[in-house]
Amino acid sequence: MTASRLEHDFLGERAIPEQAYYGIQTLRALENFNITGIPIKAEPLFVQALAYVKKAAAMANRDLGVLDPTLAEFIMQACDRVISGELDGEFLTDMIQGGAGTSVNMNANEVIANVALELMGKPKGQYEFCHPNNHINCSQSTNDAYPTAFRIALINKLVGYSQTLGELADAFAAKGDEFRDVLKMGRTQLQDAVPMSMGDEFRAFATNLREELLRIADSRGLISEINMGATAIGTRVNAPAGYAELVTEHLRTVTGLDLSLAGDLIEATYDTGAYVQLSGVLKRTAVKLSKICNDLRLLSSGPRCGINEINLPALQPGSSIMPGKVNPVVPEVVNQTAFYVIGADLTVTMAAEAGQLQLNVMEPVISFALFTSISYMTNACRTLREKCVLGITANKEHAENLVRNSIGIVTQLNPVLGYETSAEIAKEALRTGKSVHDIAVTERQLLTQAKWDEIFTFENLIRPGFIQ
Repeated sequence: MTASRLEHDFLGERAIPEQAYYGIQTLRALENFNITGIPIKAEPLFVQALAYVKKAAAMANRDLGVLDPTLAEFIMQACDRVISGELDGEFLTDMIQGGAGTSVNMNANEVIANVALELMGKPKGQYEFCHPNNHINCSQSTNDAYPTAFRIALINKLVGYSQTLGELADAFAAKGDEFRDVLKMGRTQLQDAVPMSMGDEFRAFATNLREELLRIADSRGLISEINMGATAIGTRVNAPAGYAELVTEHLRTVTGLDLSLAGDLIEATYDTGAYVQLSGVLKRTAVKLSKICNDLRLLSSGPRCGINEINLPALQPGSSIMPGKVNPVVPEVVNQTAFYVIGADLTVTMAAEAGQLQLNVMEPVISFALFTSISYMTNACRTLREKCVLGITANKEHAENLVRNSIGIVTQLNPVLGYETSAEIAKEALRTGKSVHDIAVTERQLLTQAKWDEIFTFENLIRPGFIQ
C-alpha cells in the first residue's frame, strides 16, 4: 500500500500520497476538474511564473515585517526550485477549472509550502511551520496572484513565438531575393491581372508577417500591467501598506520584466481587455498565415493541370489510391491551426464578456485558449518554415510562358492604344486563342516591334513605367 499523510481543510480530511508535494486542495481539484486532460505542468512557463509571484510576495512580506525573515528565506529557496523546473510534475490541476484559478493558486501554495518544509527538515504537511495559506499566500488572493502569474507567463511565451514568426518572415524574404528574376502573372479574383516578379510576391509575404511583430509588442505592453497587491477585489484587503508597490518592484527584479502596477486595482482585477487584444492579434496573424498558405497551395497546384509556378517540398505520398499524388500537407496543417486560433479568439471574447462585477471567473479558459493558441501558432510557423518555405523552388520558364501567353499583358497597352482598342484585342485573343502580340503587332500593326519590346521588358513588366 502506498504511504500517505492526512491533510485537512474546512470540508474535511483526506489522505495524500506521502511522496506528493501537493496537498488536499490540489487533490480536490484533481477529482473535480477532468475537462481537458491537460495539466498546468504542460505550460512550464506558467508554473515558473507562479513561483516568481510567490517569491516576490515572500520578499515583500519579509521587508514589511509580516513574514519572519528565516521563513521567508526558506520560501524563496523553495520558489527557486520550482522556477528551475524541478517540480513541474507536481502541478497537476486541469487547465480549465471552476473557481477563477483558486485550484492553480493552491497547487502552487501547497507545493512551495511542502518544499520549504523539507528544506527546514520538517515532514510534508506540517503546516504549522509553513502554511500554504498563512505564509505562501500571505498578502495575496487568487484574484491577484493568478492573473499576475498568467501575464508573466504570456509575456515570456510571446518571446519565443515572436522569434519563430520573425524567422518565418525572414525565410519568405530570402525566397523573395532568390526569386527576384522570376517573371510571373499576378492575379486578382483568381483571374489573370498584370505581370509581376515572384520575388516581390514572396517579399510581400514577409512584410505581411513582420507587421504582426509590432502588434505582438503592443500586446505585451498591455499585458505588462499587473494587479498584484489588489488581493480579493482591488481594495488591498489583508495586505500591508505599501505591499502592492513593493511586490511589483520585487517581481520586476526576479523576472527581469518591465512590469507595472495598475493605477486602478479594482478595475484591473476584473478587466480582461488585454487578453482580448492579444487574442485578436493572434487571430489576425492566423488569418494572414492561412491566406499565405492558401496562396502557396494555389501557386503549386497541379502540377500539370494547375498553376504550377512553384514546387513545394514533397514530404509524403498524398493518396491511398492515386499513385504519384503529392499533397501540400504543410500549408494544409497550418490552415487548420489557423482555424483553431480563430475559434479560440471567440472563446476568449465570450469569456471576457462573461465576467460579472468585481472578478472575471472565466480566466482559466482564457489562459487555456491563449496558451494553446500561442503554442500552436509557434509550432505552425516553425513547421511552415522548416518543412515548406525553405524548400520551395520556382518553375521559372513555365511561369514566364504563362505571362507571355496571357491576355492580361494587354493592360500594358492602355496608355499607348487606349482602353477600347486594348479591350478589342483582349476579346479577340480570348475568342481565337491568338496571342496579344500577334494581334497587336503582326496582324493589326497597331504598334511596332520596337515599341512592343520597349513596353514588355522584364523590368517594365515588374516595375511598370508610364510609356506612351
